[in-house]
Amino acid sequence: MLVPMRVILEAADRNDFAQGAFNVNAVCQAKAVIKVHEMFRSPAILQGADLANGFMGGRTDFMNADLEDKKRGAKNIAEAVKKYGMDSPIPVALHLDHGKNLDSCKAAVEGGYTSVMIDGSSLPFEENVELTREVVKYAHERGVSVEGELGVLAGVEDHVFSADSTYTNPLSAIEFFRKTGVDALAISYGTMHGANKGKGAVIRKEIAIAIKECMRHEGIEGYLVSHGSSTVPQYIVDEINGLGGELTNTYGIDVNQLIEASHCGINKINVDTDIRLAVTRNMKELFDKEKTLRNSASIGAVYELLEKNKSAFDPRVFITPIMDTVMYGNVPDEDVARICKCIEDGVKEVVGTLIVKFGSYGKGPEVELVTLEQMADRYKKQGI
Repeated sequence: MLVPMRVILEAADRNDFAQGAFNVNAVCQAKAVIKVHEMFRSPAILQGADLANGFMGGRTDFMNADLEDKKRGAKNIAEAVKKYGMDSPIPVALHLDHGKNLDSCKAAVEGGYTSVMIDGSSLPFEENVELTREVVKYAHERGVSVEGELGVLAGVEDHVFSADSTYTNPLSAIEFFRKTGVDALAISYGTMHGANKGKGAVIRKEIAIAIKECMRHEGIEGYLVSHGSSTVPQYIVDEINGLGGELTNTYGIDVNQLIEASHCGINKINVDTDIRLAVTRNMKELFDKEKTLRNSASIGAVYELLEKNKSAFDPRVFITPIMDTVMYGNVPDEDVARICKCIEDGVKEVVGTLIVKFGSYGKGPEVELVTLEQMADRYKKQGI
């Protein structure tokens, strides 16, 4: 069943487990994320980043995606999630990651997302509050939950670029929750976007503890989110490089730190890079083991892009020759089916591992099943 993200985070907070949130950029990725969560009876949060919507709208140069691209892509991602999640036995939320502005959030909601993030973290505090409050008003009227962000994470991910981080001030976080009515807040506490987080990166769980304790003291109901939290498994990096890749300085956040943070107030942990790495490794392995596929009429161009971009690990760089499959799930022949299986298996490897480590397995029944209409009514009664 599709639900607003808030009810999943409520269950995570109440039952002291971390809820992973996994980014998808293709129909087969959405399918894989839902299926592996079903296997573990875990609630599921799928994320489409703002520019992922552009990619799924057919814009292969997604960094230049416009609003119309994002509208088409949001609908395509939502249709995939509905196909595999609407009748699923587990609760499923579809969340916009790093919404750039109100229009991006509207495009996601209109497309079928059940939750959105508005990232105003680069703005002055009051401007961030104003923008976030505007999105909250629009989304809550439709039963859609909202995530904001306060503090700046260093690193690179889609259109999110920053050389330096600014840790979230716990007192400002309390004020932000009060003024915006936001459901969840992404905080900066030492994580970092991208695959180059630096060896031995340390997160400051004390920040999450301070915010959560202040929230409890003030009677504020809200949830904390950890962005830039991919673990970047070194065995996958080594395997990519062993297959001709050229990845350097590729380190993530120690999963044990994330598990500890989940018991200190962090309810949602975002993961994207790990999936990209596993999918890229699987595609490289396929062409290494079955060299005849390098000349395939349908997927030979994928191999060429893998060879041309040895230091890249984002599958969107490689899968542009099969955009019909990416956007709509159409599988025209056996060769394309092989690529889809590579993608799905990579997703399941990463997501299944983290479901177990984060502790969300078996927690599906703990989530209250609420429709967007019912949530809209709750928001209205609460005045948010």
